[in-house]
Amino acid sequence: MLRVAIGTKNPAKVDAIINGFGGIEANFVPTTVSSGVSAQPFSDEETIQGAINRAKSALEEENADLGIGLEGGVVQTEFGMFLCNWGAIIDKDIEPIIAGGARILLPDEISRELKVGIELGDVMAEFTKQKDIRSHEGAIGIFTNHYVNRKDMFTHVVKLLVGQLTFKNNL
Repeated sequence: MLRVAIGTKNPAKVDAIINGFGGIEANFVPTTVSSGVSAQPFSDEETIQGAINRAKSALEEENADLGIGLEGGVVQTEFGMFLCNWGAIIDKDIEPIIAGGARILLPDEISRELKVGIELGDVMAEFTKQKDIRSHEGAIGIFTNHYVNRKDMFTHVVKLLVGQLTFKNNL
């Protein structure tokens, strides 16, 4: 059976990975690894690197068949600051496969807090008066009125990764 090392124990991300592998028989092993980037990534490049680092570290740590990492961040544009999310999947023989997902514009009051160095999870805890938003609906769940939650957002990224992986393996 395929052994998949997950570069986090965050419940929303773990559930997203299991859902994203739907129909593929696998044993999933969540593991705590560092992203190797800022606690609050501030660009696509930094967020992608965090996902790659998590995938590689999980693969090595668990000696698995595949490693997968998911990372959320923000990116500043001329239109404002957007949520971004990226994922990477890797095995011992391939370069990382990378995919990104949904983006939404953050309210200005949230962006201002991020720019002074407060991590999004902490900003959201204060904004919503709830704890551990990042393990549940996430900022995307709050700002889409629960139409899309963090698990949904990352499941889409995982499906993009798994689809690319199965395509490459079928060639």
